[in-house]
Amino acid sequence: MTDSIFSRYGGFAAISRIVSDFYDRVLDSDQLAPYFAHTDMATQIDHQTKFFASMMGGPASYSDEHLESVHARLHITDDAFGELTLILQETLEDHEFDDTDVGTVVGEVTRRKRVIVEH
Repeated sequence: MTDSIFSRYGGFAAISRIVSDFYDRVLDSDQLAPYFAHTDMATQIDHQTKFFASMMGGPASYSDEHLESVHARLHITDDAFGELTLILQETLEDHEFDDTDVGTVVGEVTRRKRVIVEH
């Protein structure tokens, strides 16, 4: 039996650092930064650390219904979602995730596109 991605990469403390780096990059994006103009980033990073932990086999859990509810008002476009997933991939690679684990995490985010992107 293999360990989860969550435990292999160091648990909540490490995932929090990765998510913080990810959001530094997101906020540097002219396309993505406006989505977070009125967001408390400390709270955002805390929530996203739990969300990413859940996608990596950690203890937190988020339903698709919850994700749809919190993203509905944001009117996220396909292009913005694509940029976000590219930044995520680059962030994970820079934090030395192996290719399989990068694919798994990006795949988990992509699987939720239908509840995140405006229809």
